Amino acid sequence: MVVLSRIYTKGGDQGKTSLGDGTRVAKHTARVAAYGTVDEANATIGLARLHVEGEADLMLARIQNDLFDLGADLCRPGADFDDPQVLRVRERQVERLEREIDGMNESLQPLRSFVLPGGTPAAAHLHLARTVTRRAERLVVELAEAEAVNPAALRYLNRLSDHLFVLSRWLNDKGARDVLWVPGANR
Repeated sequence: MVVLSRIYTKGGDQGKTSLGDGTRVAKHTARVAAYGTVDEANATIGLARLHVEGEADLMLARIQNDLFDLGADLCRPGADFDDPQVLRVRERQVERLEREIDGMNESLQPLRSFVLPGGTPAAAHLHLARTVTRRAERLVVELAEAEAVNPAALRYLNRLSDHLFVLSRWLNDKGARDVLWVPGANR
């Protein structure tokens, strides 16, 4: 359990932060940018949750918790991905997202055009969360080119953006309120 008795430490006043293993690094490093963007995605999901209830809210609550796991994973350098003593994203978290995507997708009509962000407020917020998640994914891919990154963490982000897309359609009255792209409509 994390205990925070004081919020500010002044440790970052010189532009450095501590990673999960205690290493001090510049706040602009690829690793910090990656887990910082995961935190941003989590915040956008929090906004979306203001507009949902029931099963959608439960799914998003689980995802928010997973994103804290993912941030903890990314802030810890090293390749000890199977060490049960180290908090890492696990493949079963990815598989849960896949099951939820498949379950929601069963009730959706196949798409015949790209979907514009919008429809219901919940869907619009989920599209924002999806784009921030994609940015986090790109940053994790960039980090993985230079340092070891948990492969399940990368798969989780990839699946999460798909989950947020499908959930946005599901919350748009199972796609009935989707706003579809009309190519060249305003030429």
